Amino acid sequence: MDTNVISKKDLLELTGISYGQLYRWKRKNLIPEEWFIRRATFTGQETFFPREQILARIDKILNMKDDLSLDELADMFSPSMSDTSLTAEELLARNIVSTTSLEVFNVFLGSLRTFTFQQALYAYVLEKLLAAGDLSVDEGGGLLQVLASHYPKFEGKPCELIFMRKMGISTFVLVSGSTEMYFDSGVKVVKRLDLANYIEELKGKYL
Repeated sequence: MDTNVISKKDLLELTGISYGQLYRWKRKNLIPEEWFIRRATFTGQETFFPREQILARIDKILNMKDDLSLDELADMFSPSMSDTSLTAEELLARNIVSTTSLEVFNVFLGSLRTFTFQQALYAYVLEKLLAAGDLSVDEGGGLLQVLASHYPKFEGKPCELIFMRKMGISTFVLVSGSTEMYFDSGVKVVKRLDLANYIEELKGKYL
């Protein structure tokens, strides 16, 4: 039995939501189409979902639907960028960045008075990796330069950031979707980040 997925029947029972709610949220783009996975079973065809992702998403919807409209929730879950901008002071006040990550950003991408959502995303990813101790300040420069140079090419499509080291030398790769990648034994994958999750978190901090 594949424990990475959950059947629709079990999902509805576990979360207490109705069939109608599930498909209404799908139509409103709160739940991605690709999460509805059709598989053959001994009783015929059944729909399954990626367990961790769908349970986390439904928990968020249930917790936030009284404060936000379904359209606002759909926008928050979308990998598309917000057109909102914030000043550096606002980024600090909302705990999106610390003074350390802001200084690193200024060194490598220039000092800005106002950050677009995309620039704030770069600073936010930097902040998260620095705060977790996964990244050194010097490596932060490489991260920012890869994001600034290549992330706009994805234009709102799902994108993963892979942070690797080999013999102490770090490398960052941006890949589309959940692409399988294989490396030689000397490569250590430090982090593999789904940037859509960071966009969603960041949009939550803008509210």
